[in-house]
Amino acid sequence: MNINEAKEEVKNAVRAYLTKDESGQYEIPVNRQRPVLLMGPPGIGKTAIMEQIAWELGIGLVSYTITHHTRQSAIGLPMISEKEYGGKKYSVTEYTMSEIIAAVYDQIEKSGVKEGILFLDEINCVSETLAPTMLQFLQYKTFGTHKLPDGYIIVTAGNPAKYNKSVRDFDIVTLDRVRQIDIEEDFEAWKEYAYKAGVHGAILAYLEIKKDNFYSIRTELEKRSFVTARGWEDLSRVIKVHEKLGVVVDENLVSQYIQNADIASDFATYYELYHRYRELYKIPKILEGEAFEDRDALRNGSFDEKLSIIGLLTDKLMEEFRDYAKDQAVQKSLFVVLKEFLGCCEKNALKADAASEYLLSKADEELEILKKDVETGMVSRDDEKYRRIAAAELKNCAEIIAKDCDKNPVSVVKEWFNSRELSRKNASEVSGRHLTNSLEFINRVFGDEESLSGNQEMVIFLTELSNAYYSLKFVRETGNEAYYKYNKILLLNDRRQEINEEIRKVVYELE
Repeated sequence: MNINEAKEEVKNAVRAYLTKDESGQYEIPVNRQRPVLLMGPPGIGKTAIMEQIAWELGIGLVSYTITHHTRQSAIGLPMISEKEYGGKKYSVTEYTMSEIIAAVYDQIEKSGVKEGILFLDEINCVSETLAPTMLQFLQYKTFGTHKLPDGYIIVTAGNPAKYNKSVRDFDIVTLDRVRQIDIEEDFEAWKEYAYKAGVHGAILAYLEIKKDNFYSIRTELEKRSFVTARGWEDLSRVIKVHEKLGVVVDENLVSQYIQNADIASDFATYYELYHRYRELYKIPKILEGEAFEDRDALRNGSFDEKLSIIGLLTDKLMEEFRDYAKDQAVQKSLFVVLKEFLGCCEKNALKADAASEYLLSKADEELEILKKDVETGMVSRDDEKYRRIAAAELKNCAEIIAKDCDKNPVSVVKEWFNSRELSRKNASEVSGRHLTNSLEFINRVFGDEESLSGNQEMVIFLTELSNAYYSLKFVRETGNEAYYKYNKILLLNDRRQEINEEIRKVVYELE
């Protein structure tokens, strides 16, 4: 299965294991909760989906790469203690708590959340001395004499032997005690995640054209070359920072992340072409609905060029849709705090200085809560960003109140918040207009007036929008008539093609 399907399988397993009956006991007894074993090539996102599952279910996550551990750190260090048996005292060997088990208890202590996932990566690469210990752990959820707390689910991951020479095969005894999920690399599945994560448009457009270059691992006698999903995502982050700083993105940079010389060189060349397309076709003007003069040139261009234009439009729209989600999340967070603030002002008749101090203290309080959530891994990167922005905006509001000390702080806050809300709605309307203009542009340039089917370019564009989290969220919450119209046309065309196919079958049978 692909990484998205694997995520749902693991998520459902965790939910099932954490379900309790009317007496408060787990429906599936702890000793029957088989650990999940994810087997798949490196760099496809196994660790990332663990973080997503934990955030979505609101549970804890403790992650370890097991190859970094020795038998001592996994089991604990021996120590001598004294015990009495049959009236006589004996010196016996006990063990300090396992570092891994201790980390789980630390997570529970810090977060206050008693349920979660213990994720152990590279499970099939443990040393020979640690292998029996890992078997015991998978069977009984104990390291030495220390048991994993009830409520924590074991998920493990490993790479097939062809990717790692140090891999050891599990025996039937072990495999009979785990739930094994085999994962394969899948660009279409990764693309859904990539849009949500904001992967650079040049990477997505390039891989749309050359899907075979998404994932590649080659081991030869003289050298090894590899390209992974992790490599593309990390490259995306550094490209965005380089663009922000005005630093050149060249083949030397690309090859540090995409460690296949041919693919690295090919993408570096495409990256330059991608930017030339952006300038040549004036993407901002297309979004604003300005007339496009080179219709025939683009209509008759190569399919790769058409995909690049679609990629440029999609990338820009996705950026606006992510901003929409960010502004909405920040505004909702501010609303909760300011509603409480207004109630406090009316109750205590706060003056400007006291009102300003109140908001500053609330901002600091929110940041402290966020710090704890970040330390315990209980917040996603996007949510962390939204909450930091909201705290900064509260401080900004406090400064405005302090400067306008002669005004009623309640009216100042309402005016400030309403101004932000108006800006947010205006930005949303602009994004909606850009979406409409993009759809109309593709229809004008590539459309076939004699057919209701539109064109393959429209199919590709709508498919990209319909498979991405932020675009669906935007359309669902704001609506867009052009999006609905062209989707309907394509659905009608699909149905007509089905009918024509049925007619052809009937005619063929009659003949």
